[in-house]
Amino acid sequence: MITVYYDGLCGLCAREIAYYRRIAPAGIFDWQDIARNPAPLGALGITQAEALKLLHARDAEGQMHVGVAAFLLIWQQLPHWRVLARVVAWPPLRALAEVAYARFAAWRFTRLAHCQLAARE
Repeated sequence: MITVYYDGLCGLCAREIAYYRRIAPAGIFDWQDIARNPAPLGALGITQAEALKLLHARDAEGQMHVGVAAFLLIWQQLPHWRVLARVVAWPPLRALAEVAYARFAAWRFTRLAHCQLAARE
């Protein structure tokens, strides 16, 4: 089972995860809204603020994937998204995706009140 730790209070994030949930095959994902319930992060040694900054996903072997790596892990399991996962995994494109996502994530994090509250705690 792949566990996805996402920001359910971010409108964009919540819509994207809702879409993934609709198209995902049954029994592959465990979706954890860590904005509303950060408790699952405690055992992982990840703060709520860290998890709100970048998408996190833990694979079936327990390895954590963060940022673009988390998206790739998710997309590899989704019909019609596997091709995108292969394309984005190509090293030059992945490097570009990492930079773009890091910038977007930082911008998003500074603009959402619940993220700023988590950062102060």
